[in-house]
Amino acid sequence: MSKIYLDNAATSPMRSEVIEVMIENLHKFYGNPSSSHHWGRLSRSSIETARKRIAGLLNADSSEIIFTSGGTEANNMILTTAVQHLKVKRILTSPLEHKSVLEISCQLYEIQGVIVEFIKLKSNGIIDLEDLEDKLKTSSLTTLVSLMHANNEIGNILPLSRVGEICKKYKAWFHADTMQTIGHYRLDLQSAGMDFASCSAHKFYGPAGVGFAFLRKNSMHKGFIIGGPQERGLRAGTENICGILGMARALECALEGLEKERSHIESLKVYAISELQKAVPSIRFNGLSAHLDQSLYMVLNISLPLRDGLLSFYLDLRGIAVSQGSACLSGSIKPSHVIEAIYESQDRENTTNLRISFGYSNTRGDIDKLTVALKEYMQENAHKS
Repeated sequence: MSKIYLDNAATSPMRSEVIEVMIENLHKFYGNPSSSHHWGRLSRSSIETARKRIAGLLNADSSEIIFTSGGTEANNMILTTAVQHLKVKRILTSPLEHKSVLEISCQLYEIQGVIVEFIKLKSNGIIDLEDLEDKLKTSSLTTLVSLMHANNEIGNILPLSRVGEICKKYKAWFHADTMQTIGHYRLDLQSAGMDFASCSAHKFYGPAGVGFAFLRKNSMHKGFIIGGPQERGLRAGTENICGILGMARALECALEGLEKERSHIESLKVYAISELQKAVPSIRFNGLSAHLDQSLYMVLNISLPLRDGLLSFYLDLRGIAVSQGSACLSGSIKPSHVIEAIYESQDRENTTNLRISFGYSNTRGDIDKLTVALKEYMQENAHKS
């Protein structure tokens, strides 16, 4: 049975070029990069070269790139350090953010007394920028705005430059979670308008367990993880040399082939929308995921008129990988916090939502097999709808 992987937004398979670089460098760079001997200096040089390459691809200064274990750590680093060392007293975010933003915000409220406010949502999960501006203009508290560039579940894209302008106007710090867009769009970190950004390599066909935080120059001076001088004293601990080198190569490959791969993946998304509508006429496309110009080109989020926790298992048995809302121990489905935030309870009843996320290696044949499997499952379980 052929396997079909349609969960690239969760994690993407590493490119062969990335694997080759990592294997090669496992043999070459084994010295501790903080050691002063020959082997240590070789490792340090390789890390700094990778940092410069990544910075150059994103139009950032190399000093603004701080390597982390991934996007979750980068989000935690930025929010925590902003509160501790930039004297941020208020965080403005949305209920659609990644758990690594929502939960650290909650913790900062409980432990540090930071005010956390949610920006209102318009229909389909669109961030209400008028509400953001209203909240900024009515308070003089030092504020950090933390919003996703693109939502990892429904794909909605935030107008970065506009948010950046609003934040600058009211002297607020701006953090953008760019985990779903770096490597998939051509981002210029100097002109995009944010002060901070977070990135995870495994979202653009790089290794898991490595990422970086972008910290605009002269913004942060004290550490998040302490106990060593690594990463300019902002993130102590021996760097993941092999992962960093793999990430740099993955980003290079992603941007080198961006236009060709994007065109291919967009065509798959258009085809999937058409075929899914034919197979399940009552299907709903969540958020803006069916709008190509307003959503991630590799993400499609759907709701089916069926309340069933076994759909993803059924697809898995058919060799198809997608993401579904989590199931509680009783076996009932709990919708994702994103779906809960954008739809009223009556609109969520008796539905099952799936996120389909495409990669450069997917084909129309993959979409055909997914569509057939969903149609058959709907027919077999029509009594549950």
